Amino acid sequence: MSRLLVGPFNRVEGDLEVSLEIDDGRVASAQVNATMYRGFEQILQGKAPHDALVFVPRICGICSVSQSVAAARALADLGGIAMPPNGQHATNLILATENLADHLTHFYLFFMPDFARPVYADRPWHAEAMRRFAPDRGEQVRGATAARQRWLTLLGTLGGKWPHTQSVEPGGSTRPIDAAERVRLLSKVREFRSFLERQLLSTTLEHFASLADAGALWSWHAQDPLAGDLRFFLSVVQDLSLQALGPGPGRYLSYGAYAQPDGGLALAQGLWRGDARRLDPLDAHAITEDANHAWLAQAHQPLHPLHGVTRPEPDKAGAYTWNKAPRLGGEVIETGAIARQLASGQPLVRDVVARHGGTVFTRVLARMVELARVVPMMEDWLQSLRPTEAFCVPTALPDEGHGVGLSEAARGALGHWLVVRGGRIANYQIVAPTSWNFSPRDAQGVPGALEQALAGAPVREGETNPVAVQHIVRSFDPCMVCTVH
Repeated sequence: MSRLLVGPFNRVEGDLEVSLEIDDGRVASAQVNATMYRGFEQILQGKAPHDALVFVPRICGICSVSQSVAAARALADLGGIAMPPNGQHATNLILATENLADHLTHFYLFFMPDFARPVYADRPWHAEAMRRFAPDRGEQVRGATAARQRWLTLLGTLGGKWPHTQSVEPGGSTRPIDAAERVRLLSKVREFRSFLERQLLSTTLEHFASLADAGALWSWHAQDPLAGDLRFFLSVVQDLSLQALGPGPGRYLSYGAYAQPDGGLALAQGLWRGDARRLDPLDAHAITEDANHAWLAQAHQPLHPLHGVTRPEPDKAGAYTWNKAPRLGGEVIETGAIARQLASGQPLVRDVVARHGGTVFTRVLARMVELARVVPMMEDWLQSLRPTEAFCVPTALPDEGHGVGLSEAARGALGHWLVVRGGRIANYQIVAPTSWNFSPRDAQGVPGALEQALAGAPVREGETNPVAVQHIVRSFDPCMVCTVH
């Protein structure tokens, strides 16, 4: 048995280390360390409730809108505020723009460049991986970077700026969209659609989203294994058996994404249980945080976030991370695009997860399915805007009370819980997607989702930065700065 410390990782957002116990060429156990402490939950104490909308977007530079939306929903819950339809559509457009930009960034800039590494020089596809995905100079990397830049210009019109957009409010969006702007926004969405259809998929979004199961997916791949970057990825999956690499806990949490004016959700919420192939209703009251292995004060028992405590104890014995261990009903869960697609009944994702579980392959595939599904939704939301009607309603917040804001960031379930006393924030707790996925062990010693996924990963002789470990970590698309908010 030997120990290997891997990190800090490149091509992830924030700082991360992973400590591995290696036995006979495989990972026997892992401990995941979020190495920073930032203290946003403490900063917010004593502030006026509305000030949260200024602070929380600055938790992260790539998923700031997600934090804004969760905070706005918590404030809306506190004040009993309902958005008008235009506000709902505009907020969804702002959030979806950021989420899809993150999916594009993950695939082209964070994940696929790993296959251009020299360790794969003997593979028949390596030269093509270099041509497409070599960092800084890969043809598709450059194309995706340009497409991302043009895509994010939507947020100049929708929200005034990005990151740290300030137009999202409990009562809607303060940036109304007129008829001419709607036409220009539709044009930009369709330009992004064109990039996805020509470069990523080499087919229409609708055709790809209609693939009903693994058989249909692999038949589509076999038609031309190198046409489009996703089919190239599928070729790599077959060669490296990525469908079996990095299996997670088998339980997948979605809070539901893109609330609609009729009270529904474009992507459903719930807990998908892979072993039973069953969607259980979400019970947000069953969420707890355990700080047993975090450098944070530990309560006598795990606490619901509404009653949570975040107080640093950097010399705490037995701790190895700044991340608490969130649990749902005491269980370890995984969250992300894979959870959203499972909860919303997407047939292809449900089939591949039934066959392989949550793995490197299925996590990446779920993001591609989400791109194909959400872009047409955005076109519909733009068409549904009524420029002469209200986008935001005035908001008045009570001096006493509490609120909960549940949303879906690109990386999964994001929750904000706040308590207000005397017109000031008395407590503010955030559980981010990577808090779930990169959680440490709990008081019972049960590893978090990534810690479980790393167990069994192969480590080659002499590897100090095991490539299989890199693939597994990046398949979750970690955002460590949100984790250590």
